[in-house]
Amino acid sequence: MPSLDWSQCPVVESVPGKLSGAWVLKGTRMPVSAIFENLEAGANIDDLMEWFDGLDREQIRQAIHFATRSLDNTPAHAA
Repeated sequence: MPSLDWSQCPVVESVPGKLSGAWVLKGTRMPVSAIFENLEAGANIDDLMEWFDGLDREQIRQAIHFATRSLDNTPAHAA
């Protein structure tokens, strides 16, 4: 499965020297990967909001929506 182009998601950023350039929610140190790892482990957005200070619910929702929408795009070679 190809990786998502997170540079197209307006609520995330990759800053050299900040968490080794990992994609994080803008203005935070929350890696996007941590959101999905926690969701996969059974957490929900309310859990994330409780466990990690400084998160914005709408940012989390938009990152999830971006990933979901990206998965809906069928690669040209698969058609």
